[in-house]
Amino acid sequence: MRVPIAHDLPKEEVRRRLRSRSHEIANFVPGGMADVTTGWPDEDHMTLSVKAMGQGIDGQVIVEEGQVVFEVNLPPALSFVEPMISKAIRSEGQKMLTDRSGG
Repeated sequence: MRVPIAHDLPKEEVRRRLRSRSHEIANFVPGGMADVTTGWPDEDHMTLSVKAMGQGIDGQVIVEEGQVVFEVNLPPALSFVEPMISKAIRSEGQKMLTDRSGG
């Protein structure tokens, strides 16, 4: 599943916001009961490992000019919740890119 989220920020700022707010990815999971691990194999790729509802979900976030792409590998047992997860990623991902600190 690919969920692109448009932005008009410099890539450096997108990376800064994702790094400082990656702990919020647990909010993407309905019910908030998720264990999330992130890593940065390079400056434009953040890896994700989410454990929730007895399932493990892996993915990555790709920082591009003009958009951030969340790629999530849903196991077949969770394919029925793809629309709900896609909507949550779009909503929460946009919030992660919003700078609440004012700069």
